Amino acid sequence: MSNRRSPLLRLFVLLVFGFMYIPIIVLIVFAFNSSRLNVMFEGVVNREPCGPFYWFCVLFGNKAALLAAGNTLKIALASTVVSTVIGTMAALALQRYRFRARAFSEVSLYIPIIIPEIVMGISILVLFTQIFRIVNSALALGPDQRLGLGLGTVILAHIAFSIPFVVLTVRARLHGFDASVEEAAMDLGANEWTTFRRVTLPLIMPGVLSGALLAFTLSLDDFIITFFTTGPGATTLPIYVYGLLRRIITPEVNALSTVWIAVVLTALLVSQRLRSQRA
Repeated sequence: MSNRRSPLLRLFVLLVFGFMYIPIIVLIVFAFNSSRLNVMFEGVVNREPCGPFYWFCVLFGNKAALLAAGNTLKIALASTVVSTVIGTMAALALQRYRFRARAFSEVSLYIPIIIPEIVMGISILVLFTQIFRIVNSALALGPDQRLGLGLGTVILAHIAFSIPFVVLTVRARLHGFDASVEEAAMDLGANEWTTFRRVTLPLIMPGVLSGALLAFTLSLDDFIITFFTTGPGATTLPIYVYGLLRRIITPEVNALSTVWIAVVLTALLVSQRLRSQRA
């Protein structure tokens, strides 16, 4: 078979990759723009005390941005851990057991993925509002004690829409799982928990890590569901950036986006390294 590749194919690949990554490169370049208006590039900024990294210094001195970044990481980490645990258990149950609601459970997993995010955001908002209204009324809580939207509701909402992605990712790994390995471990005296911890989990770990990474990245950049379920003191980076864009666009937004791209890229590299080690 010939190894020669068509020039048109190479051109097509370059165009596709350029379409995906040139906007990101432009965004990073504009993080070093000397102009305060993020419309035209007027040269590399060189202001004291940070020189070309001036807008990054402005960013790290912005307490509101740092608070939003902290909230985003807290929400992403908490929702990833919980959704990964629940999603992995659900995937194992759906793959191994037969029960009456199994078909309905499999179909229902696709509903949060298929429906528009705005529909899910509104539905979760209505659910929280009704629950808080009933609880506040039943406990006769005062204005300062009343339950409401905040960091906890955002975490619960992110867990809700992340679980289906984890389940489907882990199930894809389980489709090629050899059950005879577990049987051999049990024949050698291992109980169910030891078999799961020492045999099953290491074998499906690449799928679990892929599901966790997917849940983590979805939580990091979610805007719509977070917008409907957030409350005072629970502003995330997507919400914060949206607020900046409504006022004036400065290179600080680009610096913030550049840092966020670096965080996500680091998470991808770490996950890929872990998966390659366990493969």
